[in-house]
Amino acid sequence: MKISDISLVFALAGGVLGQMLGGFDGFLQCLIAFVVMDYLTGVLCALQKKQLSSAQGFRGILKKILIFMVVGIGHLLDITLLGGAGAPLRVAMIGFYLSNEGLSILENLGRLGVPLPSRLATVIKELGEEEEQHQD
Repeated sequence: MKISDISLVFALAGGVLGQMLGGFDGFLQCLIAFVVMDYLTGVLCALQKKQLSSAQGFRGILKKILIFMVVGIGHLLDITLLGGAGAPLRVAMIGFYLSNEGLSILENLGRLGVPLPSRLATVIKELGEEEEQHQD
């Protein structure tokens, strides 16, 4: 394969993904950044604890892919149910995942020893305890 062929494949894949996810707007760019930061901080935490696992990393990547699939479903519902009038379901789903990923990033930063404001650390701790109660 020539470089121009490879470029064409990546351009085509990017265009199709962008269309499926409702366009490459600021919301999607933020979500991509948060997903990447969460994954990287999670890997750093695993390295620090000497618990890095390829199986766990693969599961993490699959979860991140599923996030984008849900966003794609939200976009399809916006088109189908609302006739493309805005993107409230897509934006709501992205907002949910932004907050979820953001919280996970902050938790990971705390585990890595990055200082966090005391109020923020308290809120993260409370949310983590709530999550543990829901899992039991």
